[in-house]
Amino acid sequence: MRRVLIPLVTLSMLALGGCATNKRNDDLTTTLNAYASAVRWGDFNAALVFVDPKVREAHPISPLEMSRYQQYKVSGYDDGNGVVPNGQLEVKQTVKINLVNVNTQAERTVTDHQTWSYDAESKHWYLETGLPDISGKQL
Repeated sequence: MRRVLIPLVTLSMLALGGCATNKRNDDLTTTLNAYASAVRWGDFNAALVFVDPKVREAHPISPLEMSRYQQYKVSGYDDGNGVVPNGQLEVKQTVKINLVNVNTQAERTVTDHQTWSYDAESKHWYLETGLPDISGKQL
């Protein structure tokens, strides 16, 4: 009986682990879509909620910095390259964001290199790299 029970328990554990991975992947897809939607609509206050709370606390965004985001309308958000796994609980994504300055109507594109990590305790994916840099000081 023991010879049968051990493989069954092992298979059950593997199946449960697979379910957890699928759930985590589904959560990632949902999170990335919701974040992209917030940015596409230019709702950077909503997008800020996706940034890891520890990052927000360590690097708070001033009202002046947030007001800079209001100077732009997002005219494109291209995440065409998809996500690249960087370990089991982290992914990287490069996104091209087209911005139109509402005052000058000049359009430009910024590249946002995103790192997302999974917090197993809260069961949420968080953006570790903060909001996109729209300052024009990108390298």
